[in-house]
Amino acid sequence: MDIRELDHRAADTLGTVNAQVDGDRLHLPTPCADWTLYGLIRHQVSDNLGFAAAASGASGDLGSWNRGELGDDPYAAYVDSVGRFAKAFADDAVLDRELEIREFGRFSGKVALGMHMLDCVVHGWDVAQSIGVSYRPDADLVEHALAVAAFIPDGLDSDRPRPAFAPAIGVPEGAPPLDRLLALVGRRASIVR
Repeated sequence: MDIRELDHRAADTLGTVNAQVDGDRLHLPTPCADWTLYGLIRHQVSDNLGFAAAASGASGDLGSWNRGELGDDPYAAYVDSVGRFAKAFADDAVLDRELEIREFGRFSGKVALGMHMLDCVVHGWDVAQSIGVSYRPDADLVEHALAVAAFIPDGLDSDRPRPAFAPAIGVPEGAPPLDRLLALVGRRASIVR
């Protein structure tokens, strides 16, 4: 399957959860340290725009990863940013092109899409936890995100300005795939499913 299709489904899954965030909930905390729902959704919009800029050839401008604005309608801002992201990755040539992704380095477009998909799956859970709704991403999205998460360096590393996620935590053997994924990015699965 084309990684773009998986990524599109992950972004839609996250969008379904984002659509349930009322304006009066934007102040709620999230499992992401230091982020409210407003901050997390703004991060999602910013990352969508940053990935789109990278796919379009922008490099060296970390500011392009922090330009997301939510305006009066955070969900509409998210949907718009997903559209820009999808348009930037529509050309097959982008899949093999080397893209500069934040301060993390240079990666092929395919790897960048995997990183984005992982972010969507994990942050979908974060938003769902914050607003207390069920979250059941498709099994193939979780399995692919698990494979990507396995390559994330754990903990603090002097060669990296900041980690992408919290350090991994232990998870019982035989735990469901989503629980294993969450543990790899420093989250404990909770009872909201």
